[in-house]
Amino acid sequence: MNPEKVVFGFFILLAATLNFGFFIGDIATAAYHDVYELFAALVVSLIATILKLGDRTQIGAVHLATSLVADLQLITAAIVWAYAEHATAAGLTPEMVARIVSLSGGALLANLVSVTILVAETLMQRR
Repeated sequence: MNPEKVVFGFFILLAATLNFGFFIGDIATAAYHDVYELFAALVVSLIATILKLGDRTQIGAVHLATSLVADLQLITAAIVWAYAEHATAAGLTPEMVARIVSLSGGALLANLVSVTILVAETLMQRR
């Protein structure tokens, strides 16, 4: 067993599951979407991206691209949340929550692509 691959797979799956946990629930109800879970999803996604930087293969490049997309979506979601909370008079409205959750959904799709590639890569390896 390769410990590096275990850590790599762990962070890819953790990023996807944290993102899913934030995403699930009524799209416009803030009570179903915790800001700390969004923060955790973003931090783990950034760690997964850093772990993907060393891979020089074509599959590694696709892994990195999916992570960068997820990072961009989650960073944008966090910025929208901060803007809604601190820069608007209305605060965190259902419309803003829907925007944040939609951005998280885009990151979730990128994470699912990354997990699919990881599983496919694992199945293609020969012993």
